[in-house]
Amino acid sequence: MPRFDVVALFPELIQPVLQHGVARRAPELGGFEVHWWPLRDHAEGTYRRVDDRPFGGGPGMVMLADPLARAVAAARTARRQAGSEPGGESAPVVSFTPAGRPLDQALVGQLAGGSGAILVCGRYEGVDQRFIDAEVDLEVSLGDFVISGGELAAAVLLDAVARLQPGVLHDPGSHQQDSFSDGLLEGPRYTRPERWSSRTGERPVPDVLLSGDHARIARWHREQSLRLTAVRRPDLIDRLRASGGLDARDEAFLRGLGTS
Repeated sequence: MPRFDVVALFPELIQPVLQHGVARRAPELGGFEVHWWPLRDHAEGTYRRVDDRPFGGGPGMVMLADPLARAVAAARTARRQAGSEPGGESAPVVSFTPAGRPLDQALVGQLAGGSGAILVCGRYEGVDQRFIDAEVDLEVSLGDFVISGGELAAAVLLDAVARLQPGVLHDPGSHQQDSFSDGLLEGPRYTRPERWSSRTGERPVPDVLLSGDHARIARWHREQSLRLTAVRRPDLIDRLRASGGLDARDEAFLRGLGTS
């Protein structure tokens, strides 16, 4: 069972994510466990300071290395005592930063299927680089934008991991059809009514979805995913082609779109 230890200045920003929806069911079903390490608990002095001005000048404040290192050490000790690291392997320390590797479904699956991780949530203008060099195994980014702190990024990661835990989704096959699970974006989905009257006119459900022909329906879904991915994320098509993930019918369909 994966265990996640979260080092954060504001853990209360993350905790509500695990109290609602599918993410709530993961801890309840024993899918994973989360432990919190409030950063100020590991700071010293009257004011429990966790940041200071940067050497060399510049705007903002930088998070101190010592409180972060003490929090990570405490988390590591607790994990060992709880037997959360089989074989003596230390869980990776993950830090959230715009300079990190983009978070993707492959990484989510890796963390969901392993022993978990220690998640470090930075804030302010960043974290003292010496802590990153000494303690961090993996830097992760949500994308090419900046948010106020790593807490929101940790919440996103935990929610994504929760969805992959057995029993969390009512239909065990749901996450297998998610975007990126097979290297493609998920195509369109439809539900009742069969004909919907919108402000621009009546819009029916595609006939193939009402045919009852499961092979045709599966192929339709595949082609819709290929079409959407080719238009919006052609890089994913290139990656899937390089890994041998496209068969002859896929390639023929893409040629018909003029994207091959």
